[in-house]
Amino acid sequence: MNVHPEQLLFYAITDRRFAGPQTLYEQVKLALMGGVTMLQLREKHLSHEELKKEALLIKELCRTYQVPLIINDDVELAKEIDADGVHVGAKDLNPARAREILGPDKIIGASARTLEQALTAQQQGADYLGTGAMFPTSSKADAKEVSHETAKKICAAVKIPVVAIGGITKENLAQLAGLGFCGAAMISAVFAQQDIFKGTQELKELTQQVFSS
Repeated sequence: MNVHPEQLLFYAITDRRFAGPQTLYEQVKLALMGGVTMLQLREKHLSHEELKKEALLIKELCRTYQVPLIINDDVELAKEIDADGVHVGAKDLNPARAREILGPDKIIGASARTLEQALTAQQQGADYLGTGAMFPTSSKADAKEVSHETAKKICAAVKIPVVAIGGITKENLAQLAGLGFCGAAMISAVFAQQDIFKGTQELKELTQQVFSS
């Protein structure tokens, strides 16, 4: 396994729709300063060259703060820029193929909404799972919610760490305690804040409280 559970404690996923007057780079820097432990670059509306340019800049930033950079879905880009890893959806490239492309030392994450998907992704060599949506979310219009009961079963059934994702906020984070997650992945809770640095610091403290038990 190429990832430590503590790296997944506070997992931020980018979305430039929340950038406002700041650049995505500036937002990411504030989030890293505030205590994010892993960053996924997820920008669906950029061309390959635009995304590559952004990814290279953010990779250097992540290296400075010693935080892994994960690329969403685009395994070829992850290889091209030597990112720390890739996250693939249940309907995308399977983890085994991603591993063939990226090699044995990179982090491979996979989405899993069901126990069957979770066990399959683990068997195919995923290093961690992202499970959700745990709450209603605007970041993925077609995301169906995963019950807390299902999430608990997934966490208990697999030997790899599982991260909660989908609609997670400062207000509902505590509801994830005791389900078996090692951390939470957040988009708007991090990047839609007016003061990203301060807000991220507060979220880091909360995640430590919720997932330390």
